[in-house]
Amino acid sequence: MGEQPQHHDPSHGRDESSAERMDRNWEELLQELRVTQTGTQILTGFLLTLPFQQRFSDLDTHQVRLYLVLVVLASVATVLIVTPVSLHRLLFRRGLKAELVDAAHAFARAGLGALALVLIGAAMLLFDVVVSRPAGWTVAAGLALLVVLAWVAVPHVIVRRSRG
Repeated sequence: MGEQPQHHDPSHGRDESSAERMDRNWEELLQELRVTQTGTQILTGFLLTLPFQQRFSDLDTHQVRLYLVLVVLASVATVLIVTPVSLHRLLFRRGLKAELVDAAHAFARAGLGALALVLIGAAMLLFDVVVSRPAGWTVAAGLALLVVLAWVAVPHVIVRRSRG
């Protein structure tokens, strides 16, 4: 009675309707965002407290500018990673699950990009203050390479291997 026919999608290896696939994709995205949102919000909150610390006035102009860029990036990352929740609230029960999943996916990816910059920049600032400016740049370059390898290259290699 009113049962939807199941459509097999060989690229996913599942027998599920388009609506079921969108529900599953949404749930998987939410699980990823729960972890990312918490970490991003904690990092942003921590950055916002730094000017109230006694040693903050010891920062040079470069360090203060880097700090301010990091606050903006952390705020951007938080907004982007939380946006899927707002989208869901606004699009809830409107029959736009596929559009919601696509938009949330795009915002999550952009948020991860901003988060990567915050992580790299925060380590750079820390090493700049504690060790030296060249140490900060070295750590930033190393972390940027790690992010590109872990977040971009490895997934592409996995996809390529799975196809061949």
